[in-house]
Amino acid sequence: MSADALLQLRDVGKTFGDTVALEPTSLSVDEGSFVAIVGPSGCGKSTLFNVIAGLLTPDSGEVRLSDEPVTGTTGHVGYMLQKDLLVPWRTVEGNITMAARLTRRVTSEDRAEARRVAEQYGLGEFLRHYPSALSGGMRQRVAFMRTLVTHQPLLLLDEPFGALDAQTRLEMQQWLLQVWKDTGRTVLFITHDVDESIFLSDRVLVMSPRPGRIIADLANPLARPRDVDVLIDPQFIEMKSQIMHLLHGGRR
Repeated sequence: MSADALLQLRDVGKTFGDTVALEPTSLSVDEGSFVAIVGPSGCGKSTLFNVIAGLLTPDSGEVRLSDEPVTGTTGHVGYMLQKDLLVPWRTVEGNITMAARLTRRVTSEDRAEARRVAEQYGLGEFLRHYPSALSGGMRQRVAFMRTLVTHQPLLLLDEPFGALDAQTRLEMQQWLLQVWKDTGRTVLFITHDVDESIFLSDRVLVMSPRPGRIIADLANPLARPRDVDVLIDPQFIEMKSQIMHLLHGGRR
């Protein structure tokens, strides 16, 4: 395990009845890094996230954050799902401050932070708008801001852009890279989109079909910062070919 690791999983496994959802899995995620996970549907990606978040207790193994055991406990990560889950009767500001609202009273400091974050990332003029007035990309920005203001060092993003059209998705990917650069948070990102995994990440973890396990841990050779031109870079194409080969039954 890396000495710089924020997250460590040691032989974490999970079974539901007779179904092995996740074979004993170990991985390490360095602080400040961006790690993507790709794999076929049903391979245990979301199970892995739920174990890390403490929503599921593994049948084996241990989860450590900043070298402290957190297995089976909640409240130590920010977690964003594919569905934005915005509360329709609350404004953008009200949705950004939802985490505070669910655990305590919302303070003037919470509201000021929501305004600052919204203004910094392009939604300052929409603070009084309701979700129904927002585009899909704007709704996902609000959901991400709500995750960001939890101030957790590790963000788990489970296909957050999966429901967006291709153009909006690329815009959101570029937006996310800017936020990640600004905040220095550690990101673990699930996607089915191989291009997305390469465009965003420092490393790509490839998982096998169920029972899920990590079959490759690939360092991304592409330099940062990245723009859309990287999508036709020979290194990008080579890495995509390698991942596709792994996902469709090949071997490195």
